[in-house]
Amino acid sequence: MHQPAITATGVFVPPDTISNDELVVAFNAYADRFNAEHAAEIAAGTLAEMPHSSSEFIHKASGIESRYVMDRTGVLDPARMYPHLRQRADDEPGIMAEMALDACEKALAKAGRTGAEVDLVICAASNMERAYPAVAIEIQQLLGAGGFAFDMNVACSSATFGIQAAADMIRAGSVRRALVVNPEITSGHLEWRDRDCHFIFGDVATATLIERVDDAQSGFVIRSSRCGTEFSNHIRNNNGFLRRTRPDGMADRRDMQFMQEGRKVFKEVLPLVCAHIQHHLDDTGVAANRLKRLWLHQANKTMNDFIGRKVLGRDPEPGEQPNILQEFANTSSAGSIIAFDRFSEDFAPGEMGLICSFGAGYSVGSVIVEKY
Repeated sequence: MHQPAITATGVFVPPDTISNDELVVAFNAYADRFNAEHAAEIAAGTLAEMPHSSSEFIHKASGIESRYVMDRTGVLDPARMYPHLRQRADDEPGIMAEMALDACEKALAKAGRTGAEVDLVICAASNMERAYPAVAIEIQQLLGAGGFAFDMNVACSSATFGIQAAADMIRAGSVRRALVVNPEITSGHLEWRDRDCHFIFGDVATATLIERVDDAQSGFVIRSSRCGTEFSNHIRNNNGFLRRTRPDGMADRRDMQFMQEGRKVFKEVLPLVCAHIQHHLDDTGVAANRLKRLWLHQANKTMNDFIGRKVLGRDPEPGEQPNILQEFANTSSAGSIIAFDRFSEDFAPGEMGLICSFGAGYSVGSVIVEKY
């Protein structure tokens, strides 16, 4: 059995940003248009008036202050309210592969590796821009990597599930070096016209290079990883390839975008995640006080603060449970990897931390790492 380690990470950051204030201006303009167009129904009481949003509401609900997106013009257009992305020819690199390639090249450069040295690529994300061929295989080709590649979708837990899959294959000897890449264009599945969620997501791509410890001089040994799932409808997107086969399948339907029962998710996911982490630590024989840092899924500041207190048994000290969502918003599977990328360089050999992501499914993945 070979010991796997995370030896480098890379982050692609989109060129466009949207602040809360900018987002609110666009949303409120859309709400005014909606209310004017449906004034008769609203007056008759058959349709509810669409309320305005505010920056204060957004920050209090989430801790988010801004987000990166692949296109801001479409999102901020009250007559459109979703990204405008160029249609690419089939012989051009797809937009997800292009984002992923940037993140992968940054991770490889940090580790002093080339794409040709990689023999596994897992593209793990909440959404894929097409059904097939796999985006991972396109990334493999662009990198000049060998071996094999495949796509994986476990929603917001995709990164940690991908890390476990890659680490297991390295342990077994079926691969030597793997890239787990998370290109997330969450702006494409977000319903920007819904006040309760229009502020949640942002775009990014992350890449995690995993190698045999014997092949790398420094990094983080993957001491243990654990994944768990429990079915729930409370985070859902009903879009899919059978859409056109169903009555009104191509209509502008709310359920074809990101949907969640926020209060139910908060109530159900937090105990699930805390219990998952605690059982993982107990079964691995790692005490919570051994953890220098928790790199958590970046969905909501209140959720992360709750998990930090529950796992550590006290309020986290500054830097023990870093948040990056104020800048990036929720980037689905990529959030915990961004946090790891930004807040891991200060580790000394022997210090340990835990990467955790969670989301739709429900799904939870955790990875215990130790600096060497």
